[in-house]
Amino acid sequence: MKKIRLPVYFYPLAAMLFWGMSFIWTTILLKYFHPVAIIFIRLIISSFFLFLISLIFHKWEKVRRSDFLLFFLSALFNPFLYFLGENYGLKYSSPTYASVIIATIPVFSPVIAYIVFRERLTLLNIAGLFLSFGGVVIMLITKNFSISIDQKGIFCLSEAVLAALVYSVLARKLTFRYHPLTIIKYQNLIGIFLFLPIFLMYDYHSTLLVRPNTEIISSFLFLSILASSLSFVFYTKAIQMLGISKANIYSNLIPVFTAIFSFFLLTEHFTMQKLSGMFLVIIGVYISEMNRCKSG
Repeated sequence: MKKIRLPVYFYPLAAMLFWGMSFIWTTILLKYFHPVAIIFIRLIISSFFLFLISLIFHKWEKVRRSDFLLFFLSALFNPFLYFLGENYGLKYSSPTYASVIIATIPVFSPVIAYIVFRERLTLLNIAGLFLSFGGVVIMLITKNFSISIDQKGIFCLSEAVLAALVYSVLARKLTFRYHPLTIIKYQNLIGIFLFLPIFLMYDYHSTLLVRPNTEIISSFLFLSILASSLSFVFYTKAIQMLGISKANIYSNLIPVFTAIFSFFLLTEHFTMQKLSGMFLVIIGVYISEMNRCKSG
């Protein structure tokens, strides 16, 4: 049987499409569940799938006792704190707003790298930072200079960005020691136990009252298997084939995919101001990533 060879660009495009769509699937589930319940169920399905993949393909790595604390701390920031910020941010905003704010993570990453690791911060990094920040401000400010979305949404999404940045510092050591599949599956497993007390205290009874339907089941499966599992596999493959810098340039497409599917699936309204802000954010991220590509 002839082995099918997929084009190189399939892997980063698929990963970014699934991550962009994750904002849509989460928004759909928020009609039925509280944020913590969505994250908890999502992590259970994703963990089961990843452990099954490890079993089928014999991808088992033993975690060193000296790395237990590092795994716990990285899981505390992602998935625990990151998903709390992202899901509550979606509850108080829209998929497009959320995806655009989350898309600023790679722009702020060089700043964190400079503070923690003293990596060089260039003029292009700074330019990308200001452009992206300006784009977010344009999207959030109305003609009367008031905030166009709930301030709780901005706070939660900002917390998600901060959690992702801290996570990138903690996870950096793990990526040199373990396969990405090992890191993700154990972080998701730890995340289940971190969310368990909150779920049992606040969301357990309300979750039992929800009657599953096709929309709920499909959204959970897409969110868990595509966005939380296969996306990371495809992204890792993209890094292997293209390198980190070139693969990261595709992250500019996440808010684009979210905006397109929000328009068609959720009938989200778009204005020129909103589109202009999105454009600035994407250009800012692109400038930052191009700089990294050249330096890499």
